Order: sequence, then C-alpha cells, then structure tokens
Amino acid sequence: MNYTIKFISAKETHAVRHPILRLGKPIETCVFNGDDLENTFHLGIFLDRKLVGVSSFLKNNHPNLPQENQYQLRGMAILKDHQKKGLGKLILNYGEHVLKKKNTQIIWCNAREIAVNFYKNNGYNTIGKPFNINNIGLHYIMLKDFSK
Repeated sequence: MNYTIKFISAKETHAVRHPILRLGKPIETCVFNGDDLENTFHLGIFLDRKLVGVSSFLKNNHPNLPQENQYQLRGMAILKDHQKKGLGKLILNYGEHVLKKKNTQIIWCNAREIAVNFYKNNGYNTIGKPFNINNIGLHYIMLKDFSK
C-alpha cells in the first residue's frame, strides 16, 4: 500500500476524528482545546490522496509529571476500514520522531480503554488510576519517557 504521512490542519483532522472518536455527536465536538496553538501539530496518514488516519500533538505538561518538555497526544484515530494494518504505529512513530527533534522528554495521552494495549505495545506505560470522561468512557493516562 502507498501510505504517506503529512502535516495537516486541525480542521482536516475532523474527517477522521468525527466517525471514530465522536460518532453521533455534533462535528463541533471534534474541535479540541489547544488545536490551534502555535506549538500544536497535526499529522495525517494518507492512502494515495485519501486521509485515513490522524494524530495531534499538543505542547502540554501533565501536572503529575516533573519533566519540563512534554507533549500530549490527542485525537489519534484511524478509519475503521484501515484499522489493524499498522497505520496507528506508523503515524505514532512519525510523531515521536518529530518530538524527539524538539527534545521532548515525555509524550502522554488519555488513552481509551480499548487503546491501552496498542500504546503498551508501542512502549507506553500507564500511570495512576483509570478515570471516566463523560459520554466517552474509561481512560488511562499513558506515557512514553524519552528522558531516560
């Protein structure tokens, strides 16, 4: 398959965020706090010219982590027809590569329960206790530490 990864706008992420992360909710729920900040970047993975997956990286320090240079992974999603093909790993690795160049120490995310094993398989660890996000479900804080 001919996949490419490119930087995209926040608005472009909505085409994948909506059906995967906010199905049945208004499109406005695909707009996340921090999407348009200067240090935020969004990646899209394309099959030919069709956007099939997205991820967003927001410069945001978690209050329970001491490291200075942290980024939060948000809104990672792959369209259903393209899941289980390694695309999540591709886009995540690409984002991690960009963040290593920025001397990022920690990448963290609020992972849905169904995504925990994906992140564990990609070197992330859970911290703290699970928590519920209203109308979305159970989540875990997960992180990958590049400072070690």
